[in-house]
Amino acid sequence: MAEFLTDDWLNSFKEKLNKDSKYAEIAKNWEGDIKLRIEPGKDLAEPVTVYLDLWHGKCRDAYFLENGKEMDAAFAMNGKYEDYLRILTGDLHPMQAMLTRKLHVQGNMALMMRNVPTVLDFVRCAQEVTEVTEIAQ
Repeated sequence: MAEFLTDDWLNSFKEKLNKDSKYAEIAKNWEGDIKLRIEPGKDLAEPVTVYLDLWHGKCRDAYFLENGKEMDAAFAMNGKYEDYLRILTGDLHPMQAMLTRKLHVQGNMALMMRNVPTVLDFVRCAQEVTEVTEIAQ
């Protein structure tokens, strides 16, 4: 397990997505990259944006975007640091976070709603590689 938003975490997450047979099966038809924007919170001083190139059950690329650098992606999710941590610890269901706008989603929502199992397994993989010692309040 690795601390959220570190290089080790991002590498572990990418490796998990590429080696997890359950994710590979569930996401086999998924085509779309994603940007995760994490807004500052108690333990995060500056916003962080993570880019993941997801394609047919694999993660072709994963990296942090430089602060201020823009990049188009099929999906963009923007949320507070604390809400991402709550999702990663299981205290907040990812679909509830989207529907209540704690996680703002841009992209084809119809496609995302048709692929809820893919979204949930993506989150499971993130949870399994993420070490969260405490949730910032």
